Amino acid sequence: MSPKTRKALWIGLAVVAVLLAAWGVKAIFFSKPKAPPVITAPVAMGNVERTVLATGSLEPYTLISVGAQTSGRVERLAVQLGQQVKKGDLIAEIDSQTQRNTLQSQQAEVANVRAQRAQVEADLAAAKLTYERQRTLYQADAGSRADFEAAENSYKSAQAALKANDAQLAQAQVSLNTAQVNLGYTQITAPIDGTVLAIVTKEGQTINANQTTPTIVKMGQLDRMTIKAEISEADVVNLKPGMEVYFTTLGQPKKRYYATLRTIAPAPETIKENDSVTTADATSAIYYNGEFDVDNADGTLRTFMTAQVYIVIEGAKNVMTIPATALGQAAPDGSYMVKVQDKDGKVAPRKITTGVNDGANVEVKSGLKVGERVVTVDGALDASKSDTGNMRRRGPPGGGL
Repeated sequence: MSPKTRKALWIGLAVVAVLLAAWGVKAIFFSKPKAPPVITAPVAMGNVERTVLATGSLEPYTLISVGAQTSGRVERLAVQLGQQVKKGDLIAEIDSQTQRNTLQSQQAEVANVRAQRAQVEADLAAAKLTYERQRTLYQADAGSRADFEAAENSYKSAQAALKANDAQLAQAQVSLNTAQVNLGYTQITAPIDGTVLAIVTKEGQTINANQTTPTIVKMGQLDRMTIKAEISEADVVNLKPGMEVYFTTLGQPKKRYYATLRTIAPAPETIKENDSVTTADATSAIYYNGEFDVDNADGTLRTFMTAQVYIVIEGAKNVMTIPATALGQAAPDGSYMVKVQDKDGKVAPRKITTGVNDGANVEVKSGLKVGERVVTVDGALDASKSDTGNMRRRGPPGGGL
């Protein structure tokens, strides 16, 4: 290759390199940025609800501790754990020898007083006859006044003795009734229809009812359960009885049990131990028990299960909904602006009115139609920030930041 040809080749290559460099500079510094990406979601029909979350526990609607009112050894336990019993069925028997002895003594006392009454009645009848005879003689001037007055006093004394005997008989009868009741206390029976939930006292165990009432078994009616939910002081001000409530259990997290809030305690459980707020209470969370009931005919719910409770403050069913992230700034009239993307991908603002907002989804009352798509994530703001930085970088080489 001749020197001229080689020179021409190098010049051509240099021109191509300059053109390529110029094109690259233009592409980097003067090309228009791509349109920022957007993420959309459809307007759909659904349910929206604003709830308060609480933790609760399940208890039988009726829960009773069956105790003993007399002391002694438990000779027989007539029930088993989980057994269904009827009201009046035998639960346990306590050694009743002492009570039987007392009952026999009182029966003998009543019999003795009644025998004494027979004697008193005979004395009264004799005193009455003497009194009547002396009165007749005295009125006929055939007897002395002293004999008449003595007979009268004897008759009155016999009447008083009969009244005293009647009082003794009544007192003896009360003691007899008490002895019969105490003997009945040795037979522990079921106060309600229900299920034996716990056996506290074992057969052969000696119990003492003089200090505290000992519990033999615990019973409950499991066909209806009460849920006690701990509601925080921050949420309780927004709740009231009659609100809809539902809960789930750990074993069935997808199954909802619906009910109505029956009551909210006016004070926390700590009031049972303290009449005022202690230092420990002031630094810990305060909870108020909210209670509601649910049927449990199939026995699925068990005593003291944990419940995840949702109390519905407000809700809307089968309404238009959009993600809450699609909402723009709220207007003074309570409306919102959202960005709607049409079929061609163009985005335009639109004013809507909303209803219930649960933080994730919001009810749309007007301004949108089902099937339209609203922008939930718009990269325009990020792009504008990036553009500012890019313009600085697009300055001439060697200048700016």
